[in-house]
Amino acid sequence: MVACYPGPAGATRSMLDLRAWEHVLSANPSLRGLQPDVEAVLVRRTRETCEALRVPIDRCYALVGLLRQHWHGVTGGEAARVALDDFFRSLRHA
Repeated sequence: MVACYPGPAGATRSMLDLRAWEHVLSANPSLRGLQPDVEAVLVRRTRETCEALRVPIDRCYALVGLLRQHWHGVTGGEAARVALDDFFRSLRHA
């Protein structure tokens, strides 16, 4: 497994804590058996919630591009937050 997170400079690789990954799988058994290089788990954690979605990997690259396009300043700004909300809303309704 490879973990990356999107940001203003693109996708950044992160060290993956396998205990955290096991916790995600425990809470979301449908995420087991991902097709390598085709599917990904897209995790969004906010102060209120944490959700994990099984998506085609191209949606992850789309998210990276979206954030690069809308990101301003250190925290991203309101435009990036709105774009992120819209992006995840569209994934949930796909």
